[in-house]
Amino acid sequence: MVLRQQPQSNAPTPGAGTHSAGKRKVVLSTIPSDSHTWNLLFLQLLLEEHGCAVTNLGACVPVATLVGESAQSRPDLIVISTVNGHGLHEGQDLARAVRASAELRQVPLVIGGKIDTAGSGADTDFLPLFEAGFDAVLVGETAVPELLALLDRLPAAAALAPSAAALARKAYAHATR
Repeated sequence: MVLRQQPQSNAPTPGAGTHSAGKRKVVLSTIPSDSHTWNLLFLQLLLEEHGCAVTNLGACVPVATLVGESAQSRPDLIVISTVNGHGLHEGQDLARAVRASAELRQVPLVIGGKIDTAGSGADTDFLPLFEAGFDAVLVGETAVPELLALLDRLPAAAALAPSAAALARKAYAHATR
C-alpha cells in the first residue's frame, strides 16, 4: 500500500460534521459502472464492527452523487470498492472530482478490490490512481488488513482544530510511506 502526501490547506476539517457517538464517519461507494453490492455490504459490516458510522451509497453511484453526498456528510474517510475490473479507468475521474471539491480535498480517499481486468497488484500499476488523488489502492489478500490499519491511523473522530487535523494527516501520510 502506498499513500500520497496530502498538502496542507485551510480547507474544512474532514469529519468536522456531527459524529454519531464519537464514531468515525465513512462514505462507502462503488464506481459508476459497478453493480455489485456484496462487497459493499461486507465492507459496511466490517467498518461498523470497527466503530465507524457508515453511509453506504450503494452500487452504480454517479460521481456527482458521491461528491455531493460526501461534501454534505463531511466524512473522515471515503472508501471506494469495486470488483468489476474498471476501477483503474473510472477511479481516476472519481478521484479528480473528489479532489476538486474544497470540502473533500483533505479527506483520505481509498479504492480497493479488483481494480483492473488483469488483476494487477504492484503499486506502479496504479500510479494513475495516485496521480488522480487516491491516497491508497488496496488489492489482494492484504486489502482488508491494510484498510483496518489505515483506519487505526486516522485522527480520532472527535473534531480536531483545523491546524491539528492538517498536522495529523501530514504525519499519517509520512509515517506510512
